Amino acid sequence: MLAVREALDFLLAAARPVDEIHVVPTLEANGRVLATDQVSTLDVPGADNTQMDGYAVRAADCAGGSARLTVAQRIPAGHVGSPLQPGTAARIFTGALIPEGADAVVMQEQCEADGDSVVIRHTPQPGEWIRRRGEDIVNGSVILPAGTRLRAQELGLAASVGLANVTVRRRVRVAVFFTGDELAMPGEPLALGAIYNSNRFTLRGLLENFGCDITDFGIVPDSLDATRATLRDAAQGHDLIITSGGVSVGEEDHIKPAVEAEGRLNMWQIAVKPGKPLAFGEVRRENGSAFFLGLPGNPVSSFITFLLFVRPFLLRLQGVSGSVEPRAYPMRADFDWPKADRRNEFLRARVNADGGLDLFPNQGSGVLTSTVWGDGVIDNPPGHPIAKGEMVRFIPFAELQH
Repeated sequence: MLAVREALDFLLAAARPVDEIHVVPTLEANGRVLATDQVSTLDVPGADNTQMDGYAVRAADCAGGSARLTVAQRIPAGHVGSPLQPGTAARIFTGALIPEGADAVVMQEQCEADGDSVVIRHTPQPGEWIRRRGEDIVNGSVILPAGTRLRAQELGLAASVGLANVTVRRRVRVAVFFTGDELAMPGEPLALGAIYNSNRFTLRGLLENFGCDITDFGIVPDSLDATRATLRDAAQGHDLIITSGGVSVGEEDHIKPAVEAEGRLNMWQIAVKPGKPLAFGEVRRENGSAFFLGLPGNPVSSFITFLLFVRPFLLRLQGVSGSVEPRAYPMRADFDWPKADRRNEFLRARVNADGGLDLFPNQGSGVLTSTVWGDGVIDNPPGHPIAKGEMVRFIPFAELQH
């Protein structure tokens, strides 16, 4: 079995980003990955402006700590004032341009209006409460490099320099199907021995979160011929095929021989718990192939292996160039876990009111409630028992689902 680190390195080395490029409106680019550097054509701010409501002044006129100045003008945001004459002040509002001649802003809480005058009860320093032109962004600078996955804040940054459109890679096309004669869909009668197909909902939800174009081939019968036929269909027009179930080595597990017949299998088992059986390979098609990732059928195993392995692989396919691995945080274990496993365990845990971690009592691979109850997983190395009070590596689900 491959170690988790080895398996992840293997997957990331194999990933080929999609190469088709689209120009899309910035308003519609949430979750997309930039194909080219985005460059600003202006300074931000475009001119010196005030950070505060208050009075624009010449600092030299207020050197005594209590100055009375004539209020000669009023400058709201979006308006341009007149040059400030010595001995005068300008009433100014947040975001308004600093008038020529002024070199400081005194916040209104340090001033007292008196008719046509204002009493300044502060000694301002030159530059106080002034945002300088270009202090955020300089004209000609790269504000967002190629390979950036756009979130709300990146969209706002692009808009702040007037980018109405951005150049992105196309969405990754993913085909999914699920194997198992025991599977039923919610709303259908549940026969004896049958189970509802929760993995279909979990995996589709995750793929939607990552902005994939999804084709769902549904539930495929437990037969080699049916599995091979679906793989052939799924390979057409898709970058990645994801399956759930059928990746073990039982007589009714047909994924392995089907992929080997329709393409090749490059990786099979990983020393991870939950989720040991994880298949990676490619399925042939005319003029190329589609990547294949076969996930376990147990619902927690399917969920965890998607987050650990499919997620970073998918981000690379999308063209993300930076780190695709989640951040882990050192946190205190408020429990004992004496039974070390030979595999790398990912234990569902929740942050408690004391800032430590509580462990879900049943870590079974079929206990889907643990993924809802928990805030994330503890990355526990192979053969390592955990003692109460020990610091462990905690990966929040929030790090694994974006």
